[in-house]
Amino acid sequence: MTEKTHTVAGMTCAHCVRAIHDEVLNLTGVAAVDVDLTTGRLRVRGDGVSDAAVGEAVAEAGYELGHSA
Repeated sequence: MTEKTHTVAGMTCAHCVRAIHDEVLNLTGVAAVDVDLTTGRLRVRGDGVSDAAVGEAVAEAGYELGHSA
């Protein structure tokens, strides 16, 4: 299982967090998602989850994915 941390631009409230969490959690291979409103960080744990897929899920929620760490 791998873990990646990304930044997300544009989050301002708990609804933002929930929207991103739910979209990313629906990706195949994702085991856990943690979205932190204060830091703007998105942590994704799972197997075979690409940065591109995470970016598309975040975009589907209406936000923009930043860099990964």
